[in-house]
Amino acid sequence: MLVIILVGVVALSIGGAAGYLVLRLWEQRKRQTIQQITEARMEEAKAKEKEILLGAKEEAIRIRAGAESEYRLTDREKETEAIRNQVLEQKNREIKQLEAIAAMTSQEAKQALLQSLEQEVRTEASRRMVEWVSEVKAQADTKAREILSLAIQRTAGDVISEATTSVVPLPNDEMKGRLIGREGRNIRALEQATGVDLIIDDTPEAVTVSSFDPVRREIARLSLTRLIQDGRIHPARIEEVVEKAKNEVDATIISEGEATALKAGVQALHPELIKLLGRLKYRTSYGQNVLGHSLEVSQLAGHIAAELGADVAISKKAGLLHDLGKGVDHAVEGPHAVIGADLVKQWEKSQDVVQAVAEHHLESPTSSIYSYIISTADAISGARPGARGEALEQYLQRLQALETIATSFQGVEKAFAVQAGREVRIMVKPDSIDDIGAMRLARDIAKKIEDSLQYPGQIRITVIRETRAVEYAK
Repeated sequence: MLVIILVGVVALSIGGAAGYLVLRLWEQRKRQTIQQITEARMEEAKAKEKEILLGAKEEAIRIRAGAESEYRLTDREKETEAIRNQVLEQKNREIKQLEAIAAMTSQEAKQALLQSLEQEVRTEASRRMVEWVSEVKAQADTKAREILSLAIQRTAGDVISEATTSVVPLPNDEMKGRLIGREGRNIRALEQATGVDLIIDDTPEAVTVSSFDPVRREIARLSLTRLIQDGRIHPARIEEVVEKAKNEVDATIISEGEATALKAGVQALHPELIKLLGRLKYRTSYGQNVLGHSLEVSQLAGHIAAELGADVAISKKAGLLHDLGKGVDHAVEGPHAVIGADLVKQWEKSQDVVQAVAEHHLESPTSSIYSYIISTADAISGARPGARGEALEQYLQRLQALETIATSFQGVEKAFAVQAGREVRIMVKPDSIDDIGAMRLARDIAKKIEDSLQYPGQIRITVIRETRAVEYAK
């Protein structure tokens, strides 16, 4: 029993010692753990403190930088304002100096600048418009040709073809190529020099000269005949031959005028009236040759005057000159009776003749017996069967109107209506109109034609600007 008690005491002692050791170890471990946690918390607190201090420093630096920037900005604004004031003062001084030098206020200078800008804008607009119009015309070209061809055939008829074309025979078809020239330079030079349209088609050994103006057509026909006979065909030679043909036609005009006056029994006509009268040889009216018509009216007027007891000489002279206005340049505007009267009174002393010419269409109040005589004779001459064709006169008037419109623009040197009125070729002065101006001129002429005339289909406006340099080797 004692042993058991001893064993129990020993066990209890050992258990107590073990418990004490365990407790001491636990307390030691607990202190270590607390110390580690404390140290970790201290390290974390230090790190947090450093982070807070670093953020505070950065914020302080940022605030300081912002304050410094704002301070510098305020100084810069002050400097900028001072510089701006100096610039404005300098600008005002320079404006006053420029106004004094140019004798122009700033408002006037602005106006001049606006005008310059307006011109640039118009130039650019013209270029854009030309591009647009070219694109549209390219799409409608085939249809336009068809419409124009049908319209010309319906309105012209055979009489116009006979009255507005001449056929020049060729020795062989090889001559056609020589007439055309390299890249068409020969035919282009001839058309520009004479104002006609040369038609070189499949017709064997023949060239057709087309123009509503018979004087031009005759000059072209003579020139073409001479060039074919001579064989030397180039632009310089063409100009020389055309000039000689013009002189020859002028001589023919004078000869025809004198011969017609002699046939009519009208004497002592002024040379200028003779020239104008001779031009009527190449002029038609309603399909009737005007010179032959004038001679016929003169003879009829003489017979009527003899029957009425009026002055036969005055009646014959007035009858011979009554259509003189049709032989002048097509640019002259107004009724041909008024134009003719204005021409006649320059070289004719008889007021009765001038009045009869002015009133022969009874378009104004008529007070002279000679006006009635000439009007009656004119009606008789034109009323005979086959004497006149209404369509031709209207056709010629339209072509004349085309040329009149073209030559009314500044810078235009010459204008020719060709291709039976389907095209107007315009030669301009190169020192007056530049390339952009030529495009704008074509558009302006087309616009005026659209507003002023009535015509079938469309009309092509071709503006030609050509610069020539001439020098002589001595």
